[in-house]
Amino acid sequence: MAAAEAIGGLTVTLVLHVVPRARVTSVAGRHGDALKIRLAAPPVDGAANDELIRFLAERLSVPRSAVTIAAGHTSRRKTVKVAGIQTADALRALEGEGEAT
Repeated sequence: MAAAEAIGGLTVTLVLHVVPRARVTSVAGRHGDALKIRLAAPPVDGAANDELIRFLAERLSVPRSAVTIAAGHTSRRKTVKVAGIQTADALRALEGEGEAT
């Protein structure tokens, strides 16, 4: 059973521009058509991807298993799918609060 089916059938697709090795993990506004996220992890051995999943799950109040990187595992530009949340709620949660966690 897919995570989207398990959590009500809602799935959001987010386009992100990530910047690893930041001082703190936070949302940094827009980067073209993508949402820019600074990550306090290096792009080594998947550490930045793990930090991105942790940050998104925490900020969007969904389990980590609901967040998957659909494209861009080794690039700064990533497509991420999040199950169990509506698009408007996801963007409000990410863009509305620029505080670090």
